[in-house]
Amino acid sequence: MVLEIQGEAFPAHKLVLALRSPVFKAELYGAMREKDMSRIAINDMQPVVFEALLHFIYTDSLPAMDDLGRDDYRDIVGHLLVAADRYAMDRLKIICENILCKNIDAKTVVTTLALADWHHCGRLNDACIRFIATLDTRGMDDMMTSQGYVKLKATCPLALVEL
Repeated sequence: MVLEIQGEAFPAHKLVLALRSPVFKAELYGAMREKDMSRIAINDMQPVVFEALLHFIYTDSLPAMDDLGRDDYRDIVGHLLVAADRYAMDRLKIICENILCKNIDAKTVVTTLALADWHHCGRLNDACIRFIATLDTRGMDDMMTSQGYVKLKATCPLALVEL
């Protein structure tokens, strides 16, 4: 079969997808499946993230991302965590959570905290809270002027109360 992500085609085996993800299993072999499952479009994912997801499905490891800068790496891992949650791939979700726990900084901690909350990542949530507790005045200023903080303040003020 072929999975199409933003115009890019990714060939895959239905059986392998179904064995690795209960969500794919339900989509491909469940009662609600469509007759022609030879091509599926996934519209809300970046091709680079899907490629990493597919790599994990086939190899049980993340692809090498040595050519990425720290911010891009963290961003892709965050999106990969969302994909792992969406496709109920718990091992991948834990791996992404562990990577994100090690890459928290003042500029991204609020966004990471929101991600942890939305996708029920307890360890990542705790790591963000511990990180915030260690911030000095300058670190707090960096956090509160970050795009994540401004966005969270506008969209989820109750999350800031918990913070």
